[in-house]
Amino acid sequence: MPNQDASVGKPIKTYFTTSDGIKIHYMRLGSEGSHVALIHGYTGNAYGNWYANGIMDALATNHRVVALDCRNHGRSDKPQPGGPGLARDVIELMDLLKIDQAHVHGYSMGGMITGQLLASHPERFITAGFGGSGIREVDPAWIDKVPADKPDVDPEEAKASRTLRINFAMDRGLSREEAEKAADAPRPPLPPRPPLEIDLTKVTVPVLAINGEYDHPYEKTFRLWRELNDFTNVILPGKSHLTAISPAYMPKKYPESLSRFINANDI
Repeated sequence: MPNQDASVGKPIKTYFTTSDGIKIHYMRLGSEGSHVALIHGYTGNAYGNWYANGIMDALATNHRVVALDCRNHGRSDKPQPGGPGLARDVIELMDLLKIDQAHVHGYSMGGMITGQLLASHPERFITAGFGGSGIREVDPAWIDKVPADKPDVDPEEAKASRTLRINFAMDRGLSREEAEKAADAPRPPLPPRPPLEIDLTKVTVPVLAINGEYDHPYEKTFRLWRELNDFTNVILPGKSHLTAISPAYMPKKYPESLSRFINANDI
């Protein structure tokens, strides 16, 4: 059983093995308060998505924070290189650490996983947070009523994207030179996933969304605003999908908004 006393400073890094034999790397920071579970985005990892940008430090002053490298990412096993993470790995980690409930916050792919967990394990949530993500409209009667999003892009987005792709390639064991070549190659899209089946009117926990101004925030959050009982929406001016969260570009408004929301809805 891993040591439970991670204090603010450098995170404790360790591993656990899932029920299907996958070795998952995760980080913990903070020794007091309720738990926060963080789930990173596709091709990212826990360190870059949550620690390098200061989010874990901001939350760990009064919470116990855990962030995993999803399977196929970071230091975790990669049974399906380039594949997505799985929601059940988050539940297995929470069970291992005896975390009955947590503030669960996911970015991009992590937001998709957060939505899946909210549908399948709502009892494990104190709050739910979507970064760079949300739950889109599926009702044809409402899709056309979603306000139009701004078409602009943060000019730093391409640079942030290339850096992420280089790091992802290096996580797969490529040298820096090989990773730079891989980052410039076309990336095949993830296979489409069926719409999430969830009745948002029955969600009882507070929900937060944080999206860049140029990251389709209305498309991602209009349904949340329309159906949830308790929804907080934060839009980051001038930011796109990666510049909203990447260490070199993330505005202070992201960690400040996340900390404020969690503290206001703590147990």
